[in-house]
Amino acid sequence: MKIGDKVRFLNTTGGGVVKGFKGKDIALVEDEEGFDIPVLIRECVVIEPANDAQVRQSSKPAPEVYQAPATNHSAEEDYEVEETKEGEQLSVYLAYLPIDIKSISTTNLECYLINDSNYYLSFNYMSRSDKGWTSRSVGTIEPNTKLFLEEFSKVDLNDLEHICLQFFAYKKGKVFALKNTYSVEVRLDTVKFYKLHSFKENDYFEDEAILYPIVRRDLAEKELVISAEDIERAMKEKEPRPRIQPIVKKEKNHILEVDLHIQELLDNTAGLSSGDILEYQLSKFREIMDQNLKNKGQKIVFIHGKGDGVLKAALMKELNKSYKTVYSQDASFREYGYGATMVTIK
Repeated sequence: MKIGDKVRFLNTTGGGVVKGFKGKDIALVEDEEGFDIPVLIRECVVIEPANDAQVRQSSKPAPEVYQAPATNHSAEEDYEVEETKEGEQLSVYLAYLPIDIKSISTTNLECYLINDSNYYLSFNYMSRSDKGWTSRSVGTIEPNTKLFLEEFSKVDLNDLEHICLQFFAYKKGKVFALKNTYSVEVRLDTVKFYKLHSFKENDYFEDEAILYPIVRRDLAEKELVISAEDIERAMKEKEPRPRIQPIVKKEKNHILEVDLHIQELLDNTAGLSSGDILEYQLSKFREIMDQNLKNKGQKIVFIHGKGDGVLKAALMKELNKSYKTVYSQDASFREYGYGATMVTIK
């Protein structure tokens, strides 16, 4: 990131033009009203590089701002990759977010590349027309980051029905495991982009988004389009399964995961009020807690989502009232985003 870049904030609305820096971690971003806002650099994404942005700026002199002192090494050398155990396997996604979700039928959309791994990825993001393939974005994405690729309108959706992401993975300055090169084609269900319920809560953005997995745990995804009819047919054909499915992950010290999203607990919520739904979620929470109270040292992650915070607040009230001997904390952001609480039985 450099002075003059046009950026958008990742975890809140707004953005502006970079006017300077405070140290290595904070950028001063001038918003539309002319105010300089200090923002963590990692919470900004460049949507228009400085050379393009400066052409569009007026000739008025820029205000004086604080700039970081010059050093003898590059910003890239300052960047230290925070590696994770899970990041040794590649997990790569494309994410699509509406700019104004309240105007879902007309709003423009943004596309991001998500690199949930310890590797640098050199990539080529393309779309296909009758004449062949066209590169839409080419570059490199750093480990464990997300990168803005483009903004497009609903008119452009027809050109995005067939997309492809090619990339190869590597590490800088250290030994690494050799990975395959990938060329993964995906067919976007463009109808989804007009339906509000298609945009889901996720671990990578505060806002709801449509996520397309490209590679998960080093395995490339096959071209896939899932329609509402496909989902309905699969629901009818599949065998009944328990509504709560705790997952024990041995590599994470036998952490028990319980998803309290109502769609994971009930197949049909017709006729239930929001109060009924909350009470059902709390009853499942109590059931799991009571089953494990004698298992000292047991860690349980309750996935409740971000939402408006009602379910999380209700869980904390239950813990403080009925389970005072246990220890609770926010679960790992890297694994669960903002929407999970971990309980440890003492």
